[in-house]
Amino acid sequence: MPTPLKLRFVPGRYSVARLASDSSIPAWASGSGFSAIIRADDELTIVCHEERVPEGVEAEHGWACLRTIGPFDFQATGIVHSLIGPLSSNGIGVFVVCTFDGEHVLIADHDHEKARSLLTAAGHNFIE
Repeated sequence: MPTPLKLRFVPGRYSVARLASDSSIPAWASGSGFSAIIRADDELTIVCHEERVPEGVEAEHGWACLRTIGPFDFQATGIVHSLIGPLSSNGIGVFVVCTFDGEHVLIADHDHEKARSLLTAAGHNFIE
C-alpha cells in the first residue's frame, strides 16, 4: 500500500454543474471555499458550493468533498487509486478534481460516514 494519506472533509455541500462549452464563466462560480472550473471541448463543468448554483442550471447536488493534505511529488503514483479503490469497490461513486497540492474527491453526502470508515480501514488518517 502507498504511504497513508492525511485527509480532511472540506466544509459545505457541493454541486457539479454543466454548462455549454462556449459559456462564459458565470459570476456565481466565484466565491470563498473550494471550487473548480473545467472547460472541455464539449462542456464547461463547475464545482462549487451547492447554494451558489442557480435554479434551472443542469447540476448534480448533494456532494461532500474530502481532500488530501499535500503537496505531493508530481511523479508520485497510486495516490488517487488509494482513495477511489476502497470507495468504488464498496459502491461509492466519486468525482475527482486534482489541484497542484492535492486531490479533492466528491462523494454523495449520504455516504460521508461510510467513506470515512472505508478510508480509515484502508490506512488513511483524517484530520479535523
